[in-house]
Amino acid sequence: MTVFYILDLLGTSAFAISGALFAMNKKMDPIGVFIIAFVTAVGGGTIRDVITGRFPVVWMGDLNYVYIISISVVLAIIFRKRISYLSKSLFLFDTIGLGIFTIIGTKIGIENEFHPIICVFLGTISASFGGVIRDILANEIPLIFHKEIYATACIIGSVTFLVLNQLRLDQNFNYIVTTLMVITVRLIAVKFKLQLPTIYKN
Repeated sequence: MTVFYILDLLGTSAFAISGALFAMNKKMDPIGVFIIAFVTAVGGGTIRDVITGRFPVVWMGDLNYVYIISISVVLAIIFRKRISYLSKSLFLFDTIGLGIFTIIGTKIGIENEFHPIICVFLGTISASFGGVIRDILANEIPLIFHKEIYATACIIGSVTFLVLNQLRLDQNFNYIVTTLMVITVRLIAVKFKLQLPTIYKN
């Protein structure tokens, strides 16, 4: 079991918990909670695998992902009353998943020898499009399209990983620094209420 694989499972678990908390915050039933958790966890990775021609998509070829999601959802439901600040917990797990999945997508792009710009796209898609599907199913404007620095954090993290990879540094070091970069950017953006300018028609 490689560090890369462990990171993938951790990211899946983090996004599953994030999705479950989101669904419970919307007062969905258990099936709704599981579905939202599932698409949040594997939605971005599924889109990434489809557009890069990786079949079967990762979670269909490895049931460990399904097991991890199921366990994460059950734990989130069981301990929901012990989570004092639901919104803060949702933010925490969502941000952790964002950092890890940015690495996953970017690394897959590198392994396929894609152009660095495409690697950044894959990192961003892997990390943020599960949340896009989640928000659409919940009848909300996806977070990536408004308010917080979300996709921007993924882009910065992906570029960071590409630069560190070119420097031939230890891979585990690259993983840690990139994840922390994404988390830090998003934390700073939320703390100081930073956001991209809104474009609208008068």
